[in-house]
Amino acid sequence: MLLLRELLREKGLKVTPQRLAILQTLKEGGHLSIEEIYQKLYAQFPSLSLATIYKNLHLLLERGIITELAIHNRHKFEIVKEPHSHFICEKCGKIEDIHLSPEICEKLNQKFPDSRQEVYIYGICPRCRGEKGEKE
Repeated sequence: MLLLRELLREKGLKVTPQRLAILQTLKEGGHLSIEEIYQKLYAQFPSLSLATIYKNLHLLLERGIITELAIHNRHKFEIVKEPHSHFICEKCGKIEDIHLSPEICEKLNQKFPDSRQEVYIYGICPRCRGEKGEKE
């Protein structure tokens, strides 16, 4: 949690239990919707409202701490990381980060400076294909 506290301070935000909990939830679960975040935090913060989560997510987005993915008209959030793409299972909806090589990132930045790269790859995950050895 120390790193999350420092991250909030670096971005000029007050460290609150709700912001820390939202970031910790995203750190652990990644790719979560507002409703999923709310469900995970409700036991810890029974008085927490969807409006509070929305307001905090908007602020965290504004400050570049998290990013928003629009997948199948559903908005998901994750903590900002190194450039990467996303594999989305068309059967179960699981989202998995796929690393982008430094060479690809450099080429994209040279050709399209100041751009934001979002790459979505759709298919069926190994678990849904029934491959052995795959865990959730």
